[in-house]
Amino acid sequence: MDYNRSAKEILDNIGGKDNIESLTHCFTRLRFVLKDENKAKKEVIEQVEGVISVVLSGGQYQVVCGAKVTNIYEALISLLEEQQEEEKNEEKNEEAEQNSSVSSQSNPQKQKVLNVMLQKVTEMFTPLIPAIAAAGLMKGLLTAAQLLMKQQGVDITTSDTYTILYSASQVIFYFLPIFLAMTCAKAFKCNQVIAMAIGATLVYPAIDALMQNTEVASTIFGLPIMKGEWQIGEATKVFSYTESVIPIILAVFVMSYLEKGLKKVIPEVLQIILVPGLELLIMLPLTLVVLGPVGIYVGNGIQFVYDELMGFSMILGGALIGGLWCVFVIFGAHRALLPIGLNDVAVNGHQNLLAFAGAANFSQGGAAFGVMLRTKKKELKQVAASAGVAATLVGVTEPAIYGCNLRLKKPMIFAVICGAIGGAIMGAGHVYGDAFANNGVLTIFTYAAFGMTKFFFYLAGIAVSFFGAAILTYFFGVEE
Repeated sequence: MDYNRSAKEILDNIGGKDNIESLTHCFTRLRFVLKDENKAKKEVIEQVEGVISVVLSGGQYQVVCGAKVTNIYEALISLLEEQQEEEKNEEKNEEAEQNSSVSSQSNPQKQKVLNVMLQKVTEMFTPLIPAIAAAGLMKGLLTAAQLLMKQQGVDITTSDTYTILYSASQVIFYFLPIFLAMTCAKAFKCNQVIAMAIGATLVYPAIDALMQNTEVASTIFGLPIMKGEWQIGEATKVFSYTESVIPIILAVFVMSYLEKGLKKVIPEVLQIILVPGLELLIMLPLTLVVLGPVGIYVGNGIQFVYDELMGFSMILGGALIGGLWCVFVIFGAHRALLPIGLNDVAVNGHQNLLAFAGAANFSQGGAAFGVMLRTKKKELKQVAASAGVAATLVGVTEPAIYGCNLRLKKPMIFAVICGAIGGAIMGAGHVYGDAFANNGVLTIFTYAAFGMTKFFFYLAGIAVSFFGAAILTYFFGVEE
């Protein structure tokens, strides 16, 4: 397909460059923030080659493109840059340059607070998903290899290859504050390198050792650095910023306002040195003394609430997540839940959020394959086949949802029901994974890390989700 033509048609019908506040993308969607959504022609855009559907959610105008999203996004950016350059050549004044910006900062006063928060969460976590998914895949493969070789009486965990690959699978989580600092700084429009320096300081070995030594008080500029430890079941968890999520988000958020304030009072000729220097001198003690501890306790609070809800009934929790996850996907709200899973890994060393979400992924894939087997329409059969592979193999469900299941209605209903049943089965088995991995066939072994009993419950859950949705869709979901 011609990505440049598709990009031009989307741009023309979205209201043109001047109607775009910002543009980002995730695995499957172009995410626009528009100045005036009424100028966009939804029906026309949905007919553009490569576009699956258009969704308005969370203050964003989301164009679902499936696996083609990256190529269309790059073509859009090139097109926007070309138009920007043309306008700069025509108008030299500063006002024209500001109006021709490809991506400008949204005005929060014009948007609901919740929409702005969802946008920022998406901007912070979406760029990290490929690395997190790759780490989960690698960890799953290592677990599978370890189990297979153990049957042969071989312990591969002592080999250099295993050590290197396992370390690579852990890096994105261990140094998460550094990676999050980069994406947060981009979302909050402040210096990315200084933000990363703050994140790196939090996980620097000497600082981590200082935090781990809870018997000795530590200070910075005479201010006390908060340390501590708490019990999680029978284990003791020490106050640490490695793998943490909330502290660096708070730090970069505050830094964004500090940076703006410093630029207002410091002469422009001195800003290149004084602004970043003062940011570090102010933010490091502020983070270690105030923001970091607040972030740790907020993370623990979120985890406590999540654990209590799961403790009330993990079967019910699994059913709700397994059934409703793909409903959240329709509205793009599932991104807001990702920090819960990442925080679970940081605090407890495991997570079950994406395990239950896996039931939803496999149910969508099963429903799509049911459509493929039942329909006589060649085009729908091709769409359903490719969508089923994407959902089942790598856990990307948007093509299945928008390409066939939601369009035909009944397959979507069957997928929700079977996803809920599959999630409940996983909840009954107390399924956990040791990595934050998107659920699909390629990452199945992520859920074998805590014993074969839990793994069998996971397999049973995805089997019921997949085959249940496929069978129900085949017999009752397609009317032609």
